[in-house]
Amino acid sequence: MRRLIAATKNKGKLKEIKEMLCGLPFEIISMEDAGINGDIVEIGSTFKENALIKASEICKMTGEIAIADDSGLEVDYLNGAPGIYSSRFAGEGKGDDVKNKKLLYLLKDAPFEKRTARFVCAMAAV
Repeated sequence: MRRLIAATKNKGKLKEIKEMLCGLPFEIISMEDAGINGDIVEIGSTFKENALIKASEICKMTGEIAIADDSGLEVDYLNGAPGIYSSRFAGEGKGDDVKNKKLLYLLKDAPFEKRTARFVCAMAAV
């Protein structure tokens, strides 16, 4: 069976990817299972670019099919922020509670009807 490498170290995300792609003729493994322990620098300016960068790098390193995603929250009142910076929006390694508090602080003057947002996810396979 062919392998498909998911560009993630997150066990929860790997489980979700396996569930989404169940039934395909691939063994889906993580970066770590493929022997890749480093981080891939996301230098794109969009979710799509970052997903493609990650999948391309894993494919180059292994010669195997790779799948990657990039995702985050876009808040309209904040002109799309935090966007691609969602994971480090409140500082590197900060938890969701800290990020949520920062978002609520930034939205403190926004009327309820202007507090619209969306979760965006882009995926790429190479």
